[in-house]
Amino acid sequence: MNSSVTPFVNQLFGAIERARSIEQLLQEPLDWAVNAWRVSGLVLMVASKGAWKRTLQIGKCTAEPPDWNLASECLDGRRIHQSALWTYLPIPSTLNKNLVLCCQPVLNPQQSEMVAEHLSLVGLTIDTWQRQQQKARDVVRLNQILTVAADWHSHQDLDRLLQDIAQAATRLLRCDRASIFLWDKSARELVGHPALGMEGKPLRIADDKGLAGAVLKSLQPRRWDRSDPHDEVDRRVDSSSGYRTDSLLAVPLMDTRNKPMGVFEVINHADGRFDVQDETDLIELARHASAALANTQQMQRLVQTRDRLTQDAQQQVQLIGNSPEMQALKATVTRVGDTDLAVLLLGENGTGKEVVSRQIHYQSKRRFEPFIAVNCAAITETLLESELFGHEKGAFTDAHETRNGKFEMASGGTLFLDEIGDMSLAGQAKLLRVLEEKVVVRVGGSAPIPVNVRVIAATNQNLVEMVRQKKFREDLYFRLTVVTINLPSLRNRGEDVLDLADFFLTMFCAKIGRSKPTWSASAKRRLMAHDWPGNIRELRNIVERIAYLTNSESLDESELDFVSSPRSTNADSPGTTLDLNQSLGDATADFQTRYIEEQIKACHRNVTQAAEKMGLQRSNLYRKMKQLGMKQPDG
Repeated sequence: MNSSVTPFVNQLFGAIERARSIEQLLQEPLDWAVNAWRVSGLVLMVASKGAWKRTLQIGKCTAEPPDWNLASECLDGRRIHQSALWTYLPIPSTLNKNLVLCCQPVLNPQQSEMVAEHLSLVGLTIDTWQRQQQKARDVVRLNQILTVAADWHSHQDLDRLLQDIAQAATRLLRCDRASIFLWDKSARELVGHPALGMEGKPLRIADDKGLAGAVLKSLQPRRWDRSDPHDEVDRRVDSSSGYRTDSLLAVPLMDTRNKPMGVFEVINHADGRFDVQDETDLIELARHASAALANTQQMQRLVQTRDRLTQDAQQQVQLIGNSPEMQALKATVTRVGDTDLAVLLLGENGTGKEVVSRQIHYQSKRRFEPFIAVNCAAITETLLESELFGHEKGAFTDAHETRNGKFEMASGGTLFLDEIGDMSLAGQAKLLRVLEEKVVVRVGGSAPIPVNVRVIAATNQNLVEMVRQKKFREDLYFRLTVVTINLPSLRNRGEDVLDLADFFLTMFCAKIGRSKPTWSASAKRRLMAHDWPGNIRELRNIVERIAYLTNSESLDESELDFVSSPRSTNADSPGTTLDLNQSLGDATADFQTRYIEEQIKACHRNVTQAAEKMGLQRSNLYRKMKQLGMKQPDG
């Protein structure tokens, strides 16, 4: 190794850190080399697309330029060539094989040996620098891909996602257009979304045509440009759009099960053709695009399912009837529904307070969030706080795990508090605090938990009188009565009885798969004449029995023998006959069950009043009913 190698290496290493192009990389080392090699001038030539380009000139050169033909022979043979004025030397780079250095004057053998040794170092330097540049570009491009891909996963709108993917591809790959072709397997078509630059409906092509069809079939990337003698582009698309495709790159889109879902295609690169790096980048983009598309499609399916279930649920809680009272109720529900106002529903048991509360919920912006119903009368005072606000693990003896309360479960949606008049004063105070502060603290916990809940309360009691008697907090009363809705009793709704009876009959007949019978004139008169002390609940139960127990195609008055006052003491009523084959214990239990049922019915299903008439505390009555296996009454 001659003594000039070390300073030349130092020149090259210093240039690697600073250079942003090959010209910058070689400028200072070749400046130094002019003196070291004892030449007057140097010219760096680059072969590009069948032509030569002079990219760098160092020192003084004669007016006669290098001979391009000799430069080509030097490059093709990878050996030194000389003319009368120039020496042509190939630069031995494995990554950039199109560089020739031209020296003037002609080198002698001693100079040629030294220059060849130096140029081998130049080749290594170029390779090292290009690898570094490639890694840096890879990092930048991968970072760009990951950045845009991260945004894709937040999309819920498929059309917007497809637009964003296509726009990102055109920007990152420096091309005119991009299309995501989703495979419509049943129609045997590839549907282009959004086919950027094309107006109107999505582009549809046969799934076996053109380059996209070939990619779908082979599941392999394909590149094409006009230098390819085989034209694989579907020119019908160009003809219909007035666009000319000069270069194209397409890669397959695969789903999470590695099954084809379409083709990702980009068109017309800024430099005239797509290269291997573009292909690698588009494959990476396609991988992220497939995941984002699958995620968004799944999200759309879930949203569609949610909307369908919400619509179905809303259909199950229709407000049936066209009486003036019902027309007014429907109008009020519509006005109130799309607000966040607290609502108090008043009315007799069985008038449909929960149905109205659900209808309010489904007409609000909260319709897709939870609707949680709580029967305040069915919760003992000791468990009220835990039920409503939740508890931490170990907060009390049976608290084996942390549990969310009803407020947390309903957060974002609606909480329906039925039988609010039966809540204890202590429970009322805790409820008021949550309504005012909009936070709950679980039993045994200390962390405040924000809750966003709309509260709808209901009762069949006279809250105004209860406030006077100090049985209901006045401040809570005013908090709950921002909007008060009185539900009409069924006996005051005229022919709504017939509409409801027909609605229930249709529902139950469809449920059990029988043809729906018709109501005779006498049956309709009987329905209209009844006092309906149990309101809609009573009517629903009677129609359910008829649907299950009758076989008639026409229902007449005799089918309505079930309709009788729950307060009737007629000894011949069903269920009063003694069964002498029962044990005393069973007979006693049957009597107690019927007795409690009749008392609750006589009190219009007001459990508190029924308990008082029987000389019991409400909690004791619930305990007795549980022992007898009786269903807890709802509001």
